[in-house]
Amino acid sequence: MKKWPLGIQVYNLRQEAEQDFAGTMQAVARMGWDFVELAGLYGLPAAEVSRILAANGLKAYSAHVPFAEMKADLAKVVRDYQTIGCAYIAIPYLPEDLRPLTPGFQTVLDYIPEIAKAVSQAGMQLLYHNHDFEFVRLPDGRYALDALYEAFSPQQLQMEGDTCWFNVAGVDPAAYLRQYSGRVPLVHLKDFFKAGQTSNMYELIGTSVSRQADQGGQFEFRPLGQGLQDFPAILAAAEAAGSQALIYEQDQCYQLPPLEAARLSLAFLRSLGL
Repeated sequence: MKKWPLGIQVYNLRQEAEQDFAGTMQAVARMGWDFVELAGLYGLPAAEVSRILAANGLKAYSAHVPFAEMKADLAKVVRDYQTIGCAYIAIPYLPEDLRPLTPGFQTVLDYIPEIAKAVSQAGMQLLYHNHDFEFVRLPDGRYALDALYEAFSPQQLQMEGDTCWFNVAGVDPAAYLRQYSGRVPLVHLKDFFKAGQTSNMYELIGTSVSRQADQGGQFEFRPLGQGLQDFPAILAAAEAAGSQALIYEQDQCYQLPPLEAARLSLAFLRSLGL
């Protein structure tokens, strides 16, 4: 089994990081994670974030930066994450009015080349992080996510594949990673349980969305190894696809504190020989 760099998405620990970013990074480092993926700067200057990470022997390989934030001040976004030393900047999520099959999606397509150019000129790579809503079918039969990647060169846009949302969309995570071999440098490892017809899943990741009628099903995120994902198959596919690093993400914790869920998830990955 390949020895992967293992990272944690700081969004998992957003409340802890907001209250004490330095202490949270210290806990992450002591736990044994190799790097972090940022989801904001928690009110700190980029240089201070960089200092805290370095003091704990951590790097920020990547950062999730909302599309609206990049559109509002792209130069600052690029400057901040270049200061921190990120190699990747990812578009993490699209609000409802910018998603595929809405007029706003064209705004995303039109602005990606400008983002990609600025990110590239700063020595970083632009990624797109999926959910399941990109797996709607376009009039020509393609998944919107496939059409997104077909619209741009790999130099402009690469994939950060979220394996949970692949699965929720009804796509085999391992097969989809292999489909994008050479274009998926980072893979999100996320476990979940799902039973029956579910709705309002995006409320669980802290986003504002139109509420749907409750369909009586069950959906919850879980520590790695405690849900439905076939991680050996996913890891084999990630290796075959040439991916560079793995990132644990758990948008919500329920019975367990987020740091304990992170500890259990890392222990599971170690049990697989990582």
